Amino acid sequence: MPPVSLERRVGERLGELKNAGLLRSLHPPKGIDFSSNDYLGLAAHPLLRQAVADSVARDGCGSTGSRLLTGQRDAFTELERRFAAFKGAERALFFSSGYLANLAVLATLAEPGDVIFSDELNHASLIDGSRLSRASRVIFPHRDPAALAHLLREAPGSGQKFLVTESLFSMDGDLAPLAEYAALCREHDAALIVDEAHAVGVYGTRGSGLLEMTGAEALISIDTAGKALGVGGAFVSGPAWVVEALIQRARPFIFSTAPLPAVAAGLLASLILIETEPWRRDQLLDRSSYLRRRLREAGIAVPEGISQIIPVVIGDNQRATRVAERLQRQGFDARAIRPPSVATGTARLRLSVNTDLSEPTLDRFVSALAGALEEAAVCSAASL
Repeated sequence: MPPVSLERRVGERLGELKNAGLLRSLHPPKGIDFSSNDYLGLAAHPLLRQAVADSVARDGCGSTGSRLLTGQRDAFTELERRFAAFKGAERALFFSSGYLANLAVLATLAEPGDVIFSDELNHASLIDGSRLSRASRVIFPHRDPAALAHLLREAPGSGQKFLVTESLFSMDGDLAPLAEYAALCREHDAALIVDEAHAVGVYGTRGSGLLEMTGAEALISIDTAGKALGVGGAFVSGPAWVVEALIQRARPFIFSTAPLPAVAAGLLASLILIETEPWRRDQLLDRSSYLRRRLREAGIAVPEGISQIIPVVIGDNQRATRVAERLQRQGFDARAIRPPSVATGTARLRLSVNTDLSEPTLDRFVSALAGALEEAAVCSAASL
């Protein structure tokens, strides 16, 4: 039995979350998708389904061990070769998740005496990887090259400098100034590490991400495969020496059971679709632009931008939850995002567009959202 004092303490923490409107619950997808990261609609595509089913029939379900033991499969080697070519990199290494990939890169390559410069809105996995590295950390203002340049000039010590950023930020849907960051890294001999989780599959002529679209050169690209690619896992792409270092030294790689072989089969099919069906990303960005315009026409404030992630900032945690619940009752799967995923006082709906959303559906959603926001404002005023 756990100590009574521990149970009491945990109960107090859960009570604090409830009082702040931050207690969460688990709900499977239901209704028209405005929340998932399946931007290109590939997660249920017949080609991926068949590839995964064929792999299970051939290779079984489990990988049986880490990749340095019995978990290695020819499908992983082929997938990494294909993905490296897709990203224009020497090599790629496949991980079970984007979180593990980010931990591996930062905790392995950065060492005490080094300095990591990290955007203040970077994903939790980048933050945690930076902490594990034991390097010094400098947090710079969001998407601010001028402030970053000053910090780089003032950086103490002679260790290696790393600049870490997302290319498309997952909660605000805005883009990092990658070309300016790449120039700063060349000037200050810093290594640019870019998390392309929400950009890969969507941007660039090949669809390989914002590094491709902007022409910026990074040392390392980290690309989650469970979003636009429709399956799961994540890739680290870069020079051969980086990949070799991760194989030999990265604890999240060495001590994790390998991904399921069927995941590799599904991703090989996904890369074929991204190459042969560029209309998916064109349609996605068209639909995203249409939704932004219709939201503004309805008087709903949304930031300027081009991405498929559109935040509707509401502020109060309970009000954001009420808006999401009303939309769900009307058949739209939109969900409230609250701290710690976003800053205190910026609870929101994080709308994510996908290729399966038609313009009439987007119109109906905007009307429903406008009504939900109005109702929530009335309820909030009545409670004062």
